[in-house]
Amino acid sequence: MLDVNRLRVLLSVIETGSVTGAAEALFHTPSAVSQQLRKLELEVGQPLLRRLPEGMIATEAGVTLAGHARTILRQMDAAHADIDRLAHLEAGSVRLGTFPTIASSFLPQVIGTFRRENPSITMNVRSNRIDRLMDMLARGEVGLCLLWEYEWSPLDARRFALSLVFEEPTVLVVAADHPLADRAAVSMRELADESWIIRADNHPVGEVLQRASTAAGFTPRISFQANDYLEAQAMASVGLGIALAPHSAVVTRHPGVRVLPLTPDVPSRRIVLAQRHDGVRAPADVAFQSLIHAQGREWAASLDDTSRAT
Repeated sequence: MLDVNRLRVLLSVIETGSVTGAAEALFHTPSAVSQQLRKLELEVGQPLLRRLPEGMIATEAGVTLAGHARTILRQMDAAHADIDRLAHLEAGSVRLGTFPTIASSFLPQVIGTFRRENPSITMNVRSNRIDRLMDMLARGEVGLCLLWEYEWSPLDARRFALSLVFEEPTVLVVAADHPLADRAAVSMRELADESWIIRADNHPVGEVLQRASTAAGFTPRISFQANDYLEAQAMASVGLGIALAPHSAVVTRHPGVRVLPLTPDVPSRRIVLAQRHDGVRAPADVAFQSLIHAQGREWAASLDDTSRAT
């Protein structure tokens, strides 16, 4: 049977590129790391690392074992987290993962209600990018996690148990003095001649724009790439371009813009609550899950009225 600690040593050497780097990361001596590697190679029966002048790289066997090691170590971390969670059920806690647009719009009202109704339960909330959130959930660092998906990039229901919280529309952000600013709704076909503000680094809203504009028969002309939605709103407010955004991203609104509903053919985004299939279903988590779905239904029901009011 392979030793879990030796697998952790192997991964650290591969990730740092050296025995010295792994020793520093794991708070071991270099000789202890080397000894663990030798024992692991004896257990496996073949070399796992190739020593080069500039460092160490994994052999084919090392790459294969490292892939399995990452899965094993994630599961071990999740097991430790679950055992710790069971040990503290009396006090009660909710460990939640989320992402910025939901953390700055929908989620605060849920947490506010939950804390009023459950003052003895501790809340620990962490916001991050979706790939990091899924890793945190797999490792048991959070017990519940809010994620998003579009129809062309659905989350994997085999990996996590998923439940829909609400579906939110994509909206249009324009300057307050834009010719369309007073319209009740806008179609993508009317926007072919506009300049566009998008999110940088292949952000998903860029994919929404590409798909919606292709369906409408035009190629968008990009005038600015923003790092966040507040930046996008600021540039839209001075007429540099117009922008698409999920509704929750513009709940906090720049005073110089108008937010307009789009016709239903523009893709919407699904907000999903995820948890591990094999995770502990603690009473605090069950209570929070029930509340977030109830408030999600109320939030979804208010979206049409809110969009019309903008």
